Amino acid sequence: MIYLFDAIRALNPLIVTLHGDVAYDANEQEVIYDKSAAEAKMVELQAAEAKAEQDAKDAKASALAKLTALGLTQAEVTALLG
Repeated sequence: MIYLFDAIRALNPLIVTLHGDVAYDANEQEVIYDKSAAEAKMVELQAAEAKAEQDAKDAKASALAKLTALGLTQAEVTALLG
């Protein structure tokens, strides 16, 4: 799951903590950030995460179909993939 803090850090890796809407660096100095840009980045990161999860599911389904097409039984496929 991607949170707003993840997006803020993606935009500015110097930010290490967030208290409410106030961001701080490692020296506990306040760091100004663009909340709108962070929210947009969060949406982007969430979409990328969802795509990666779907791609993994699709790859697994494709692998299962290919193994079945090669003549393996469902029990054999399960034994291979766990």
